[in-house]
Amino acid sequence: MRSDNTRERLVSGSIVKTMLSLSIPAIIGMVVIGLYNFMDAVFVGRMVGPAAMTAVKVSYPFTLLNSGISTLIGTGSASVLSRAIGEKDKETVDKIMGNLIALVIILSVVIMAVGLIFTKPLLALSGAKGDILVEADRYLKIIFLGSLFVNFAQASNMVMRGEGKLKSAMLIMGSGAVLNIILDPVLITAFGTENGILGAAVATITAQLFQAVLAMIYFTKKSDNVKIHKIGVIGSITKPVLSVGISAMLMQVMTMVQQTVMYNTVERCGGGSWQTILGAALSLQAFSFIPLWGISQGYQPAIGTNYGAKQFGRVRSFNKAFMIMATILAALFYIPIMAAPKSMLSMFITDPAIVETGAPMLRVLFSPYISYGVLILAITFFQAIGKGGNAAILTVLRQVLLFLPLVLLLPRVFTNSVEGVFYAQLFTDAAVLIIGVILLISEFRKQKS
Repeated sequence: MRSDNTRERLVSGSIVKTMLSLSIPAIIGMVVIGLYNFMDAVFVGRMVGPAAMTAVKVSYPFTLLNSGISTLIGTGSASVLSRAIGEKDKETVDKIMGNLIALVIILSVVIMAVGLIFTKPLLALSGAKGDILVEADRYLKIIFLGSLFVNFAQASNMVMRGEGKLKSAMLIMGSGAVLNIILDPVLITAFGTENGILGAAVATITAQLFQAVLAMIYFTKKSDNVKIHKIGVIGSITKPVLSVGISAMLMQVMTMVQQTVMYNTVERCGGGSWQTILGAALSLQAFSFIPLWGISQGYQPAIGTNYGAKQFGRVRSFNKAFMIMATILAALFYIPIMAAPKSMLSMFITDPAIVETGAPMLRVLFSPYISYGVLILAITFFQAIGKGGNAAILTVLRQVLLFLPLVLLLPRVFTNSVEGVFYAQLFTDAAVLIIGVILLISEFRKQKS
């Protein structure tokens, strides 16, 4: 069976070749996923205006409610799947997709209802006002209508990666992203300048529906190993799925909290122009994170399958290889952004004065980025081996317990109070990186013993 071939490649194939075969399609797949909000912001900023671009970016943290659900179900399911493949547990493999679909339907309906009812109150938390609030409300309501599509498409894609089918996952996500890029300018033009932001939102959910259909076809007709059997919540599967997935979901949901506080604080300290700067900076940060998330998607089945097969030496070898690759990839983004921050901000902002003001803070925000590959893989490592508690600790420290006190305190310390928001991220990431490395070293010592 092809499942045996996939398992054999993971537990006994060349470390470097296997890493590249897992990582390259995963990186490409994650890059195209990230193009959704990124390209919405670019097209809306250029074709509609800066207020509409800011509205898209202010909305972004709340789209992470859906990302949180898909990540909760998808990451947990992928972790259970890869370990089941390592253990040759066919019974568990056969239950994965039916359980996933049931959870996606239930939780997507909840998110859609809450999102549609409370759109404006949610946006107000981020400091959105006036035209920005009106435009963001229109955009976000349409995005919430597509909750079921995006959650199924993304969660099932994570299962493909957990199975080791990174190429199939890449092609499905890539086709949706390409469709979104094509539809963005077409629908923005069709809806007209006044309603251009609606065109961008419709383009996004249309592309997500397309991906969901392709994913359903894959698991009903194409996959050799993971099929859709009885659909329903299965307690024996749901418990480990949620115990691992909760840490990944926390990263998404806490990002929503983190960015909401940041938008609110910069608006209070510096006004709307600083919201525009922060929106552009966070777009660059989110996009540059994507290749690192791609590496983590290739890393997860390599670690999970070998851990399930008790090949702890290969777990350590894969970890070392992936950490080196992630750091090299981070440098490819880190160097140009640190060297030419004005050029990077100018992709989103047409006002030279705002670009000039924001460039120094973009450098501050990105200064710890070179270490993000190590940090992301540390979190993914604990998810892959089923120890979601450690992953949750790192996530909550980075996005709540350390960050929130700093983002509230540092603006009072800096002469230009808005700068404190950007430095809060720098200090938080440095502390969490140290803690993550300590937890990794501790786990490897346990495996050796």
